[in-house]
Amino acid sequence: MQIKHILPVLAAAGLVFAGYTVVNSNKPTPIAKAVTEPSTAPFKAFIAGAGIIEAQSQNIAIGTPLPGIVKAVAVKVGDPIQANSPLFYLDDRDTRANLAIKRADLAKAVADVSVAKATYTDAKALSDLAEAVTDRRAISAEELIKRRNAMLISKAKLESAAALVQQAEANVAEIETTLSRLVIRAPVAGVALQVNIRPGEFAQAGFLSTPLLVLGNLEQLHVRVDIDENDAWRFDKSSKAVAFLRGNRQFKVDLVLAYVEPYVVPKKSLTGDSNERVDTRVLQALYRFDREQMPIYVGQQMDVFIETTVTPNAPPEAAPPVAAQGATP
Repeated sequence: MQIKHILPVLAAAGLVFAGYTVVNSNKPTPIAKAVTEPSTAPFKAFIAGAGIIEAQSQNIAIGTPLPGIVKAVAVKVGDPIQANSPLFYLDDRDTRANLAIKRADLAKAVADVSVAKATYTDAKALSDLAEAVTDRRAISAEELIKRRNAMLISKAKLESAAALVQQAEANVAEIETTLSRLVIRAPVAGVALQVNIRPGEFAQAGFLSTPLLVLGNLEQLHVRVDIDENDAWRFDKSSKAVAFLRGNRQFKVDLVLAYVEPYVVPKKSLTGDSNERVDTRVLQALYRFDREQMPIYVGQQMDVFIETTVTPNAPPEAAPPVAAQGATP
């Protein structure tokens, strides 16, 4: 075949291929089926909100008042914990050494009080003996004044020694308080939800993005519901509410209002973006439910629907006319 016939054939083939590509690229992308069907509200008019499960006592992030190396951890994840029971211990060797020094200082201060008391007793006896002399010619006035002053000086030294004992006792009490603060104890009874500290690690004091230990009372679970501020005026505390377990709408539970936090807070959107902006504020309501009705854990999310008699697009009721001042009804 000659070249002049090949070129038109190739051009025609390229045109056909281009048309085929354009036609196939214009086909709509098929919509992927949802892994699980979304939850649907059982109410005609409702407020929808995202809920998260938390402990009845809320999730308590345990910290430490003093920084230090962790010596031992007394609990594991899932352990039941009694109030005031130890959670973990910080290294206390330097504190105990300082306590031994302060106790030695206290013992010395107590001994100094005994010495000062004996000195005062001796000075007082000599002063009383001089005062008991009826014939002033038997003792000079100068000697009498010296004995009086010696008694007063010894008395002042005794009071000073007693004050040093109180100071030494306060120093010992301070070290003992510091020693007790190195044992981190549970503020309430509950269950260890997270343990993020190990022996040998450094426990830092103050606010931490990852708490050292998370504790919560799981006898009753709460679901914290975020209600958009635009729907807050429709919220009624006496309305019915239901929750569906996210991931399986077959698990449904009726909710009972526990309490409402009246302070509207910014909504938390955990996207991980460092430049994230939060423009929405939410009213947080906490509901309780029977945890035996579904397999659920602290931190899981739920789809919550709250019944309302007011639809978002309903016009507000007209206010009654106000009579003008001085007009008769």
